[in-house]
Amino acid sequence: MDVKILSSSPNEVSLSITKSDVATLYIIQHELLKGSNIKFAGVVEKHPLTKEFQMRVNTSKGNPLKEIEKAAKSSLEYMTELKKLFGSKIKGK
Repeated sequence: MDVKILSSSPNEVSLSITKSDVATLYIIQHELLKGSNIKFAGVVEKHPLTKEFQMRVNTSKGNPLKEIEKAAKSSLEYMTELKKLFGSKIKGK
């Protein structure tokens, strides 16, 4: 995943993301929207052939990049637990 900051202010950041899958970004977006400091979190595919996505995050307070980092970490923890659950159910057959 390659990420480039398109614009940044104290409460908003816009990112250009390549070499990623939209599903990954939707999971991070979902985690962001759970936060009480998040006013907006959106993901858009700029063009289906280029696989370039843009993510914009607005916060009521706090650094939006830190919020994205927290959401990504939370997403990884959730997926690790999900992997363990699937593994235990498959082995149980």
